[in-house]
Amino acid sequence: MAGALFDLVAGIVLLALGGDSLVKSASGLARRAGIAPFTTGLVLVAFATSIPELAVNLRALRAGEPALALGNAVGSNIANLGLTLGAAALCAPLLVRWKALPPLLVCLVAATLATILLGRDGMLGRGDGALLVAAFVVVSGVAWVFARRQRELHDELAGFARTGSDGATRNLLRLAIAVALLYFGAAWVVRGALGLGPVLGMESLLLGLLPVAIGTALPEVAAAIAAARRGQGDLVAGHVIGSSLVNLLLVVGGMALLGGVQLPASFLRFELPAALVLAALLLPMLRGDLQLSRAEGGVLLLAFLAWAGFELAML
Repeated sequence: MAGALFDLVAGIVLLALGGDSLVKSASGLARRAGIAPFTTGLVLVAFATSIPELAVNLRALRAGEPALALGNAVGSNIANLGLTLGAAALCAPLLVRWKALPPLLVCLVAATLATILLGRDGMLGRGDGALLVAAFVVVSGVAWVFARRQRELHDELAGFARTGSDGATRNLLRLAIAVALLYFGAAWVVRGALGLGPVLGMESLLLGLLPVAIGTALPEVAAAIAAARRGQGDLVAGHVIGSSLVNLLLVVGGMALLGGVQLPASFLRFELPAALVLAALLLPMLRGDLQLSRAEGGVLLLAFLAWAGFELAML
């Protein structure tokens, strides 16, 4: 057990370092290529926090563990909405000025509900996957249009893109290091999780939902709390909602498009509805004053803990 736990923890550390390095190298290379900092910042806000999960899911699929990848994708959404956003708001109220986020949250609620309905037969087929991926393309376009119109956020998004150096050689080296860290980090996380499974009495799906999803979310929780204390509520909420849309529409949809995804009955009864409830719970919180208070953060965090406790009780 000690070896598997070491693999899991060390893998999470490597993933966090690799994700950070990838963001910095991507921002630097995009600047060298003449891509507008606003565009780069918008893409990084949506994708940055999904990088560790994407690496783990690809490794899990390569290892023949699609259930672990599925659990990680949806478990990451639950952790994003309940743990990351809840903990950040609990530490410092989040003022959200980006007017695109409430509509994107509605898209997330609709996408989660659509996934449940599409999977009622226990399967997401290639056609279902195509619909989810197409929806991601449409949602991405909507986000870009909203962000372009809200000029006051351009500086904040552009500032997020200015995290890397301008040197091409240095950024390419950083990119190579990031790829290596993500590759080995994902391999260690999957190996560690599968090693812990028999000890904890968890199947691959639950491993992805709990230890893997929560573990890979912890570095982002720390980053979100720091950003909340700096008054960057837009970036925190943007990361969470953007990452959740990527996980559900692009990752789960992509898995279905490539070869279909089996959805266990329990997944349709408990895990996907839990992700739906957390997203729906956030809707009234972001309506009106566009602010998440400490009390609302506490509600989200308690909802997440209740879900985790329920999953453990069902073992």
